Amino acid sequence: MAKIFNSIIETIGNTPIVKLNKVIGNTKHQFYAKIEYFNPGGSVKDRVALNFILEAERRGELKPGGTIVEATSGNTGVGLAMIASLRGYKCIFVMPEKISEEKRALLRGFGAKVIITPGNVDPEDPRSYISIAKTLVRIIPNSFCSNQYHNPDNVSQHYNGTGPELYEQMDGNVDVFVAGAGTGGTISGVGKFLKEKNSNIKIICADPIGSILYDLYYHKKIMDPPQPYKVEGVGEDMLPDNTHLDIMDGFEKVSDREAFQMARRLTLEEGLCVGPSSALALVGAMKFAEKLDKPSKILVLFPDNGRGYLSKAFNDQWMFENGFIDKVMDQKIVSSLIPTLERKVRVSLQVHSSVRESYEAMKINNCNEILIYEKENLLGLVKLDHLLDSLVSGKLTPMDSVIHLVKSSINFIDKDAPLEKVLEMLSDNKDIVLKNGDHNYIIDKRDIIELLL
Repeated sequence: MAKIFNSIIETIGNTPIVKLNKVIGNTKHQFYAKIEYFNPGGSVKDRVALNFILEAERRGELKPGGTIVEATSGNTGVGLAMIASLRGYKCIFVMPEKISEEKRALLRGFGAKVIITPGNVDPEDPRSYISIAKTLVRIIPNSFCSNQYHNPDNVSQHYNGTGPELYEQMDGNVDVFVAGAGTGGTISGVGKFLKEKNSNIKIICADPIGSILYDLYYHKKIMDPPQPYKVEGVGEDMLPDNTHLDIMDGFEKVSDREAFQMARRLTLEEGLCVGPSSALALVGAMKFAEKLDKPSKILVLFPDNGRGYLSKAFNDQWMFENGFIDKVMDQKIVSSLIPTLERKVRVSLQVHSSVRESYEAMKINNCNEILIYEKENLLGLVKLDHLLDSLVSGKLTPMDSVIHLVKSSINFIDKDAPLEKVLEMLSDNKDIVLKNGDHNYIIDKRDIIELLL
C-alpha cells in the first residue's frame, strides 16, 4: 500500500539509481547514475535546503516570520523556497545573470524575490551575488543567510544522508564516485562517508573548464585565472569551505561543449532529461574510466533535471550561437522527416504509363517528380523539367511511354543519417529517396522547410 505523506517535505531523498546502457559506449566498466531530480524541488539541493532550515531553527538563528537570504545558482533557492513556503518564511535569492530564465521563474512562483547580478565579477566585488547576499543580511531585520558555500550543515547532510543512502542502494559495491563541485557539499560529504566505508573507493570531481578547483587540487594555487563558462551550479572562482579537496582522489576537466552535448544524448539515448551539470559529471566519469585497468562500478551523481534548461541546452538556436553544435541541423536526423513525409500524398506510376499521365499526376498532386515502378520494383523517378524538355524538343509525344524519362540515379538515404547530409545532397541537385518500411518517399527542400517551421 502506498504511503501518504503529511507534506511534500517528507518526499525529499530516497532517489533512484539507474544503470546507464547506451551513452557510455563499448566499455568494460559499469556506470550508474543517482537521479536527484526525483526530489520534489527537482534537485539534490532539496536535501541541504531542508537541513539548513531545520538546523537554523534548532539553533535559534531562523525565527518565525524571518527572511531567508541565499546566493544561489537556482537549485538551492528552489529547495529553500519550497520549504519556506510551508514553514512561513520569506525568501530573497541573489543570482548571477547566466542563470536560466526557467529557474528564475520557478523561484518567483514559490513567492521568492529574485535579484540578478553581473556574472563576471570577483566574489569580493560588491556587485557579486555573494557580496550582495551578505549586504542584504546586514540590512534586513530578522534575516538568515543559509550560506551554502561555507555552512557545514551542507556537508553534514550529505555525510549523514545522501552517502549512506547511495551506499546501501549499491550494496556497498562502488569503486568510483563522481560528482561536480559548486559549493562542494555533495562530493565532500558523500566522499567522506564512502572513504570511511572503504578507503579504496575513488572520489573524482568533474570540473568545468574556467573553474579554479582543478588548479587548487593539483597545483595548490591558481594557474589560470577563472573564466566564464555556461554550465550552471558547478565549478568555482573561489574555494568554498564546503569543498574538502583532501577527500578527493582526482579531477577531470570538462568543456561546456562536452557537457551540453552529453545532456542531449542522455535525454535521447537514456530517457534521462538532466541538466548540463549532470552531463558534465558523466563526461568526467567517462574520462577517468579510461585510466582504469580493472573493470569498475562507477556511480555518478546527477544533481538536477533538464527542464530548467529548455531555453539553453534544448534550444537548437542557443546551442548553435554558443558553439555547442556546429549547425542547427547537426542535431537532427533523417527520421525526423518521417511525419512530414507521411503527410504528403505519395505519387507513383507504373512504367507503362504515358508522358501525359505522368504530367496529369504531377498537376493533380502539385508535385514536380513521380516515382516509377515495374510492379513492386522501384525503377527511378520522372521529373517535371525533364518531361518539359522532351516535349519541347520533340523527342517524345504525350502518348509515349514514361520509361524514356525514368532517371535511375536515385540516392537512398538511411533514416539515421544527419539531416545536414540531406541538405548537402539537395544543394548538389541529387534526387533523394528514404525507404521506410514498405514505402519510398522522395525528399525535397519543401520537406526540410516544413520541418523547421
